[in-house]
Amino acid sequence: MAGTAHEPRTVLEFLIRQRNRTYEELSSDFDALARSLKEDATLSPRHLRRLAAGERSGTTPVTRRVLQAMFSKPIEELLRSWDAATIDSSTGLAIAHGSKETEQELITMAAQRARQFALLTGQDGLTGEAMELVYEDVRQLTLDYPQRPLGGLLGNLVTTQENVYGLLERRVAPAQARQLYLLAGVTGGLLAKASHDLGDPQAAMTQARTAYMCAEQADHPGLRAWIRGLQSLVAYWAGRPHESIRYAQSGGEAAALSRNTTSVWLPVSEARAWATVGNAAKAREAIQRAEAAWDSVQPDDLDELGGLATFGRSRQLYYAAESMAWLPAEADAAQDYSARAVSAYADPSHPDWAFGDQAGSHASLAIARVHAGELEGAVEAIAPVLDLAPEKRNNGIMACVLRVHKTLASSPLAIAGQDLQEQIEMFARIPLKALPR
Repeated sequence: MAGTAHEPRTVLEFLIRQRNRTYEELSSDFDALARSLKEDATLSPRHLRRLAAGERSGTTPVTRRVLQAMFSKPIEELLRSWDAATIDSSTGLAIAHGSKETEQELITMAAQRARQFALLTGQDGLTGEAMELVYEDVRQLTLDYPQRPLGGLLGNLVTTQENVYGLLERRVAPAQARQLYLLAGVTGGLLAKASHDLGDPQAAMTQARTAYMCAEQADHPGLRAWIRGLQSLVAYWAGRPHESIRYAQSGGEAAALSRNTTSVWLPVSEARAWATVGNAAKAREAIQRAEAAWDSVQPDDLDELGGLATFGRSRQLYYAAESMAWLPAEADAAQDYSARAVSAYADPSHPDWAFGDQAGSHASLAIARVHAGELEGAVEAIAPVLDLAPEKRNNGIMACVLRVHKTLASSPLAIAGQDLQEQIEMFARIPLKALPR
């Protein structure tokens, strides 16, 4: 295995030992992760060994980004010296002292090592405990994704996908295989959303197509409909409204079979796309279909994962608000939906809270107020979004804010609203995809 009997020389060497893999295996893991992140990088076992030993600190920016995603820690922390630990002679366990590694970090690393051991135990089968570990990993990611910055999740998300794929490559019982394909589809869907949030629709669609194949293998209509919803979302933000409409409509049959919350998501996604091409009648009709769908919704095991894997009334309000905000003649309806959506996302402790949807709701309210000639109201509406930290400025949020700018610049309020336009331009200079990873 990677490492020797001596104490770790760097944090990276300590983490490598927790993986219980050779440097050759870890080098292959690095290359696979780089490909999944669309990064042009490779790392030889010799280079990795020298980094871990503290013999070399120079790395290229692309190598740093992949290493940070692989180990979920900044490169500066990975390469710093490891403080010696006291060994308890009675147990052989390391007891950390010094300030560089917190107790929580050590607990997290120990849990990661325990997880890897559980997944590798019993190579010819999969224990119930191992399946629960994977399920909880995926469930936590679906819950965290709408509420936490992507930078803190991406490494775990990629690792979880790799774990699920690895388990599917082993011999497992048919029932376990179906469950694993469901979880693989969900992780693929989350990575499709992550790729979209980083402004890479091509990578997003690649992840989504693979996730849809997993949904087919799982024979899960709810998952098929959910993936179609994600594809509709990616196409919408990529400026391809008719493709977005087609994906939303193509998921309708699967949504009807599952009767889960995608029955609401797909029509209201369709409404947004219709609104972008100026078809107010079809947008309103799709919003009405989404509302009517609640009468027959029966949450399934996908909905039970929560977070991004389900669709609630708060998101429905946000989607309706954004739909109406595209249509200047619907300013009153846009204000109504937007105000309700802003109210629905006012409490960050609510399980349905999502910082991206909250920002989108505020942006829609600002646009509606610009259409209504209310500059002060627009400034008030968009102010919380302009305060977002750079790590939260994902592709969707940036697009929403720039829509406010475009709407204001082409309105009778353009001259009076120059200060707001300048604030938006400053905000847009540091998008999430520009941050080091």
